[in-house]
Amino acid sequence: MGSLPLSEDSLPPDLDTLTIDEVSRRLRVSSNRVRTLIHEHQLLAVSRGGAPAVPAVFFDDLGIVKHFTGLVEVLFDGGYTRDEIMEWLFTVQDDLEMYPAQALHTHSAREVIRRAQAQAF
Repeated sequence: MGSLPLSEDSLPPDLDTLTIDEVSRRLRVSSNRVRTLIHEHQLLAVSRGGAPAVPAVFFDDLGIVKHFTGLVEVLFDGGYTRDEIMEWLFTVQDDLEMYPAQALHTHSAREVIRRAQAQAF
């Protein structure tokens, strides 16, 4: 399958991340399936300490947080690179007082999607 498409680790240093095996257990799928999700950009990961690391904020109790995959797709379709998407997901939006990846867990999720659509096109 080749190497994983990983972004540079520009995440906040205190951000919780998960290993491929931890994501595998959380989603109840094989580690190969997790790698496929990363290859297909249904999940994004960084290289942290030489190993793939997936931000824990991309998940909720049910799996991958609702709207995440669609949000990433909108940004890719709008010309953003994987690294630019990761940067955007973790840049605090002053009026929301949080970064978009956090906002996906709140009532502001649709606003984040709207902003991504507006910026990407």
